[in-house]
Amino acid sequence: MQSFPRRNATRRAAARALTCGVVALAVSLGAAACTADPAPTSTPSSVVVQPGRPGEDATTVAPEDYEASPEGDTWNRADVAFVTGMIEHHLQALEIAALAPERAESDAVRAFAERVTAAQGPEVHALASWLQARDLAVPEGVEGAGGTGPRAPDGADHEHGDGVAGMLSAEQLDALEAARGAEFDRLFLEGMIQHHEGALAMVDVVLVEGQDLAANEIAAETGAGQGGEIERMRDLLDAL
Repeated sequence: MQSFPRRNATRRAAARALTCGVVALAVSLGAAACTADPAPTSTPSSVVVQPGRPGEDATTVAPEDYEASPEGDTWNRADVAFVTGMIEHHLQALEIAALAPERAESDAVRAFAERVTAAQGPEVHALASWLQARDLAVPEGVEGAGGTGPRAPDGADHEHGDGVAGMLSAEQLDALEAARGAEFDRLFLEGMIQHHEGALAMVDVVLVEGQDLAANEIAAETGAGQGGEIERMRDLLDAL
């Protein structure tokens, strides 16, 4: 009678051993399966991140579909009109700024004119490079825009940039040249505010109608920079 418990205990031990062996085997096989045949991962294929226009998200494209600039880029008449017009615009801004050192009374006005010269001289060359890279005509006067405030090309008689938004008329430029002291400061700030507002109007057009990424980036930077400068000039004008 006492042998039954012993036999039962033996059977239970054997069952436990068998169970543990099955579990161990399953674990071992599972590990081997994971090692030999790993689950697929989400490793992406080679892609190029292409920035979107201002306000738009970036996209990814296959390398063979990427349109590099300038060889594979796309541009239209709105882009060309913006870049060409902005060169003319900057050239006149440099012309206006060059009048300030000898005519302005306000140190703040002279400092603002210096910033215009320092910023827009190099920008003229960058804009010209955009045109040259696409075998497009570059407006006259760019060669002299090295940051010293170029004057209008000989024979231009202040007419460069005719039709570009915000440009000062020949009469306004003549009045600036003739003014001195506080009168010059007022005319300078009023004229440069008009000038900057014209640049913002040009920006608005190309951001809607243009399609070149580089031109749109230039436009977005111009809009942000000149929008802030307008507020600064209004403050200076109120302080006169």
